[in-house]
Amino acid sequence: MRDQTSAPAAVPRRPPQPPGTAPHAGTRPGAHPAEPDPVGPDPDAQPPAGTAPAPPVGTAPAPPATRPLGERRLWPRSFADRLTTPMPGLRAYARLAREGAFRPGPDGLRGIPDLPCAPAPLPVLAPGTSCVTWAGHASWVVRTGGLTVLTDPVWSRRILATPARMTPVGVPWEDLPPIDAVVISHNHYDHLDAPTLRRLPRHTPLFVPAGLGRWCRRRGFTRVTELDWWEAAELGGVRFDFVPAHHWSKRTLLDTCRSLWGGWVLTDTRSPAPRKLYFAGDTGYGHWFAEIGRRHPGIDLALLPIGAYAPRWWLRDVHADPEEAVRACTDVGARRMAPMHWGTFVLSAEPVTEPLERVRAAWDRAGLAREDLWDLPIGASRCW
Repeated sequence: MRDQTSAPAAVPRRPPQPPGTAPHAGTRPGAHPAEPDPVGPDPDAQPPAGTAPAPPVGTAPAPPATRPLGERRLWPRSFADRLTTPMPGLRAYARLAREGAFRPGPDGLRGIPDLPCAPAPLPVLAPGTSCVTWAGHASWVVRTGGLTVLTDPVWSRRILATPARMTPVGVPWEDLPPIDAVVISHNHYDHLDAPTLRRLPRHTPLFVPAGLGRWCRRRGFTRVTELDWWEAAELGGVRFDFVPAHHWSKRTLLDTCRSLWGGWVLTDTRSPAPRKLYFAGDTGYGHWFAEIGRRHPGIDLALLPIGAYAPRWWLRDVHADPEEAVRACTDVGARRMAPMHWGTFVLSAEPVTEPLERVRAAWDRAGLAREDLWDLPIGASRCW
C-alpha cells in the first residue's frame, strides 16, 4: 500500500531544519488511499513551549524536562520542513508504474511457509526485568518498569490496499494483559490501525507524534500526549522520549506531513539500573541514529526495521535495508538489536525471507556477538 511504499526518490539528503521553521516549499504530496477525516481548529489547544538550543557536538545533553500528560498544544500546519529528502515527483511515480516492481514475484513468495512464527504465552517477569514480545510487523508488547506498552499495534488481518497477513498475530488479543500505554510512530496504515485502537478502552494513554492528537481524540481517546522530536513525558515510572526518524507521514489525500513521524526511547526510571529500549518505528538510514545515541546513551535494546526496502531506488530514503539496520544499531550504541517490520505484510518487492537472511549475514560481518541479535519468531519473547 502506498502509505508504506511511496517513498522519496533517491536524492542527496538535505540538512535537517530545527523545529519551528517554515515548511519546505517544494514538497509534493503523493497519491494515497484516502480515509475521510475532517479537520478543524482545536479550541482547547495551547501553544507549545520553545525548543531548547542543541548542546555542543560530542556531549550527551541533560534529558529535557517532561511535558504534562494529555497537554493540548498548537502545532504547525505542516512538518514538511522535517523531511530528510523531498517527496517523489511525477517522474518517480511514472518509473514505478513502468517497472511494476513493488511486490515479490512467485519465487519471492514461496518462502511464506518458512516465515518464523512461534506464538507462546507471555513469560512471567522477574522483579526488575524488562521483556519484549513480537506480535508481528512493528507491533511489540513491551513490559518494562511495571507497565505493559504496545508499539504501533496492528492486530487486523489486513490493512488498506495490502494483501492479508502472511503470518498470524503473535499474541492473541484476548491473551494480552491490561494495556497501560500505546506508542505510535506515525500515521501510515501499517503503523496506525484504527480497528485495533478501537479495541482499547478510551482512557488508555496514547503517546503520539505532534499533530496526531486530534485524530486520536476524535475517536474518543481522552489521554493523548503529543510530542515533538526530543521531547518527553513520563507515566508510572517509565519515561517516553520521542526521537527523529528518516520517514514521512500521510493518511488521506490532503494530509501529507500534517503530523510528525519518529521513534521512541522508553526508560524505566525507577530501577537502580534503568533499562532503556529504542523503538525506531519506520525509518530509512541516516544521521539521526548517531544523534539519538548521543542524547540517549546506554540503550539496552534497539527494535529496528529490516524489511520493505525494494526496489531500493524507490525506498532507500524511508526504509532501512538489513545492512543499514545493523549500522543503525551500532550508531545508536545499542547493546542488542531485535529486527522487525518484515515477515508480516507484503509491502515491497524483496523475497519474503530475504530480510532475515541478510540481517544475520550483516550482523556476522560486523563482528557482533550472535547472542545480541534477537531475531525472534513472531510471537516469541526475550527478557533482560
